[in-house]
Amino acid sequence: MSVLASPRDGAGDGAAPGAAPAPRRASTRRRLFDAAVVLIAEQGFSATTVDEIADRAGVAKGTVYYNFASKNVLYEELLRDGMDLLSGSLRRAADATVAAGGTRVDALDAMIRAGLDFIAGSPALMQLYVAELWRTNRTWRATLTSVRGRALTVVESVLRDAVAAGELSAELDISLTASALLGMVLVAALDWQSFQPDRSVEDVHAALSRLLHGRVGTGPGGC
Repeated sequence: MSVLASPRDGAGDGAAPGAAPAPRRASTRRRLFDAAVVLIAEQGFSATTVDEIADRAGVAKGTVYYNFASKNVLYEELLRDGMDLLSGSLRRAADATVAAGGTRVDALDAMIRAGLDFIAGSPALMQLYVAELWRTNRTWRATLTSVRGRALTVVESVLRDAVAAGELSAELDISLTASALLGMVLVAALDWQSFQPDRSVEDVHAALSRLLHGRVGTGPGGC
């Protein structure tokens, strides 16, 4: 039997382009993303095979190639999808805080919490992202740079609004500060998940919040 016709795929998943309903294909791609991120986090990109990804996702190997041209493309899309979800979470947290009457620094604080919540729910994805930041020879380096920029753009926009509103100093290096804030959340969250899992998200957020208000905010010792 052809792998494309495997009953594990579900009807239509391995059919010609356009045959499968969009929701079903989206569900299949999500299963492949979830399978790939866990396997790659466990054993590395090079050691992870398409067969293993398909088996973990509960689909036929042909379904992987129907949705993604190669393992590299799957991984690029995985990074893009994950960082887009994170960026959206940060943006919604900031917008909701400002809409409720909070300051832009409050919005940054809310973004820290949103980032921690996201990473707590997707620790393997963020582990992969942080690991890839240090590798410069990957074919998806341009994709990684692009998706990193999307997340940073969200943070930078809130910092610019804070400067314009007089909440932060006009001398603030917005680009570097955005990188520092995003990096702080990523690294602190991964350290929390890996070495201090007994701590609550509220506890971790409180510590980072004090750091934000003490070093970036306009309080004592701030900007």
